[in-house]
Amino acid sequence: MSLCDDARSAAREVLSHDEVTIVSHIDADGIASEAILSEALSRAGIRPRSVYVRQLEPMTMRQVPQDDTFKVFCDLGAGQQNLLVERGLREDEVLIVDHHVSQPAERSYLQVNCLHHGFSKMSAAGVAYLVAREMDPGNVDLSRLAVVGNVGDMMAREDCGLVGPAREIALEGAAAGCIEVISRDLNCYGTSTRPLHVCLAYNDDPYIAGITNNVNGALRFLQKLGIELQTPDKRWRVWEELLPEDKRLVTSSLVQQLISCGERADRLFSESYLFPGEVARTPLRNAQEFATLLNACGRWTRPSVASAICRGDRGPAFREAEHMLNNHRAVIRELLEYILDTGVEELSHLQWIHVGNRYPDTIVGIGAGMALSRLNMDKPILVMVEQPEDPCLTKVSMRTTERAVGRGIDLQQALTTASAEVGGAGGGHRIAAGAFIPKESEEYFVKRVNQIIAGQLCAEGQGHR
Repeated sequence: MSLCDDARSAAREVLSHDEVTIVSHIDADGIASEAILSEALSRAGIRPRSVYVRQLEPMTMRQVPQDDTFKVFCDLGAGQQNLLVERGLREDEVLIVDHHVSQPAERSYLQVNCLHHGFSKMSAAGVAYLVAREMDPGNVDLSRLAVVGNVGDMMAREDCGLVGPAREIALEGAAAGCIEVISRDLNCYGTSTRPLHVCLAYNDDPYIAGITNNVNGALRFLQKLGIELQTPDKRWRVWEELLPEDKRLVTSSLVQQLISCGERADRLFSESYLFPGEVARTPLRNAQEFATLLNACGRWTRPSVASAICRGDRGPAFREAEHMLNNHRAVIRELLEYILDTGVEELSHLQWIHVGNRYPDTIVGIGAGMALSRLNMDKPILVMVEQPEDPCLTKVSMRTTERAVGRGIDLQQALTTASAEVGGAGGGHRIAAGAFIPKESEEYFVKRVNQIIAGQLCAEGQGHR
């Protein structure tokens, strides 16, 4: 059976129930997945109820209702099927919509998982969209949320754009008029909302000497090009507002800057995804920024607000989300400054820091990724944080770069292996991963992860070059 065949079977099954409980993850991909299925079910006259969890583990399984509703697990479940069995969930009352590695279990739950068909660069939101489309072809407008989930889960990062079925979904949405696909755009975050010089300075992929992490340097660079950077009323222009000829001038000059520093310029360009139906200069205009808004809501315990926005609320929910986004960014900036001011400890193949209980565990991974561009980008960064609700546990987040992944580093494999050895659990992706471990094993765990990464690089013949 193909992925679409699996989606078709799942659609038939879910449509046969009057009440459905959706259990989803709280990140952008999980929220987008939940919103896609929740909207599709509502349109079909089925009452959905949503439950959001940070991670599917024994404690959060208590949030899964023990009732007669059909249970759909989004962006989780594939790797925790043993917990579903322990919860007493039958095969005929569960559907898993996921993109993570599947774990064998005593029961064969109905599952739609792109990994089973060899598609690793697709998120759960993409899988959820395929199910929704099989429920009703008129759900093509939900392709926008699939793109947001895919982009939010970094499925577009490695290849500077979506690939495979994930890109086919984007093109489907473009054909329907709800997505604008720009094939060769500036590979930069914030092109719809940030002043261009700030946008360039905050970008580190690629790293541009004199511009990356240098707002004044980026401004001087643009001023020399003679581009009108401000509107007549002195408002800074964003990239999306520039004339095509000005965009060409900026990108050609950036290419020259990269080449003059001996750097490749291929990652300067990427495919971007805009939503023409959204208001310009808002976070909802651009798939990357839309995903950040969803993440902000989820990580500050308001995923239902994010879901409401996905389903069309542009009033109270959007205003609340904007407030959370501003707070989200402020706390992350504070975390970034703390990491840089405190400094990291370097081992042979990674750098790490423990932030104690100063910051929520839901944002340390984001802070780690931002800090990496100002530290040693050749080594992955590992950040540990205490768990106030369980002092015996430590949350671990790791981030690395595309260049490091290309050299053989796989954070998902490193954290999954090391955490299992100490009685914890880990998961994620090659470029970004996380784990929960017993507090007493922190020192051993860091050393073990360092060993595993060293082995990954040696396997590529580059361990100690």
